[in-house]
Formats: sequence, C-alpha cells, structure tokens
Amino acid sequence: MIGRRGIETKTPDQLRLMRRAGIVVAEVHARLSAAAAPGVTTGELDALAREIIAAHGAESSFLNYGAAWGHPPYPGVTCISVNEEIVHGIPGERALAEGDLVSVDFGAAIEGWHADAALTFGVGELAEADAALSDVTREALWAGIAEALLGRRIGDIGAAVAASVEAGGPQYGILEDYTGHGIGSAMHQPPDVPNTGRPGRGPKIVAGMALAIEPMVTLGATEGVTLDDDWTVVTPDGSRAAHWEHTVTATRDGLWVLTAADGGEAELTARGLPFAPLAD
Repeated sequence: MIGRRGIETKTPDQLRLMRRAGIVVAEVHARLSAAAAPGVTTGELDALAREIIAAHGAESSFLNYGAAWGHPPYPGVTCISVNEEIVHGIPGERALAEGDLVSVDFGAAIEGWHADAALTFGVGELAEADAALSDVTREALWAGIAEALLGRRIGDIGAAVAASVEAGGPQYGILEDYTGHGIGSAMHQPPDVPNTGRPGRGPKIVAGMALAIEPMVTLGATEGVTLDDDWTVVTPDGSRAAHWEHTVTATRDGLWVLTAADGGEAELTARGLPFAPLAD
C-alpha cells in the first residue's frame, strides 16, 4: 500500500519475500568476501554473484538499472568499489591487491520484492587506518538501525548515524550527496534516509515500512566525484572510503534485519535491542 509521501507499507507476506531476497544478498556477500584475494578481478566476483542469483531463482536489482530514465544502464549485478571508490564501482578487469579496501553493494529480488545491502572488507591485511574506517562505518550503520523502531522518525536514524561517525574522530567525513532509501516493490523508494538529520523530524516509522540504511564514510571528504562512466563515485582527494548497508523493518515487537544471515539477532541482542522477525 502506498501512503502519505509515497511511502510503501508491506504486508507480512511481502516482507517475508523480501527476507528471502535478503538471504540471497547475505550469501552473495559471504561468498564474494571469501573469494576476494590478490589477483582476483572485480569482474570475476560479479560473475560469482550472477551464479548465486541464478541458483536461487532470484533477479538482480542492479543489472540495467538506470536505463528507464536515460542513465547508462548499469552493466553488473554488483557494485564493487575499491579504495578511493565510494559507491557504484563497475566490476570489470581491475585485479584486487593485498591491502585493498573493498565495498560490495548488492541487491536481489524474489517475486518482485527487493533487498539491498553493502559491506566493506579487506584483501589480506588492511592498514590500521583503513580497518578503523570500515569499523566506524559499520558501527554507524548499527547505530542507525537501533533508531529504526516503530514510532521513531527518519531524522532519528540520520542523527544517530552522524553522531556515531563523529564519535570516531574528526578524520572521518560522511558522504552527503547519497542517502539510504525506502525499499520494497522497487529498489529505491521514498523516503530518503540521510546519514545526517535532526531527531524527531521526518516521516514516522510504521509497521510495514522497509528501509535501506547505508552510511558511506571517507577519510575526510564529504562530497564525491563521478567518473566519466557516469556511475563510479570517488573521493576527490584519493582518500579511502567504506560503505555498510542493511535492509531493515520494524515489527510490532522489535527489529528484523532482512539482509543479515541471522536476521540481525546477534548484533541486536548484543546491543540490548529487540530482535523480532515475523513468524512464518
């Protein structure tokens, strides 16, 4: 159902389909991060993701995205962004190297219902600053998820993300031009979910909403530069970036992270937050 401000609320059965898509997303992340090694190309990782999609009878949320509104159709099923690439890195011939910082953004759909998530990992041993950058971004994601409870507002999420990043230190910059988003029968839907915000502002979180929360953090830059391929966004100074994302919904009794392999149970309970998946 589409309500005020164009925000879609899902039925329990539709959220369960999104959870099935989320399990595909979680498997792709686990298998691609395990397969990443020096000499492996980003195109080879994308090919593995295609195999996993096919094995599950799922569809890619990313492949050919943008064609409907005049943008160059996106050619991959994954976005693989390396080092200075923040988001939307196109997989291809780039070979990974020891110490690379890699972000994989991936979305899948089951029967037309989407789930979307991103994670950042290192190839071999990371530099201390790069590992800390990824950790700060991941922590900011979970700080945002903690505010996605029923009755809270979108501004509460953004404020929590920003406060978490700022607590990490002044060396970190939050990418301001890109936001999280609503998700469901389309990958991108209202509302936008910025990574900054004012508590108590914005649309109220209600049952049936699903949100993709996704902080993108750099070692300083707050704006990105889009390359000539019209997709890849890089830091203007060549500094490194990290990207973490999950699709989450608030149920009557708590939170359900649709793109986490365990539904978010371990992280939520460790943080004293209610884990509350919908019963089958």
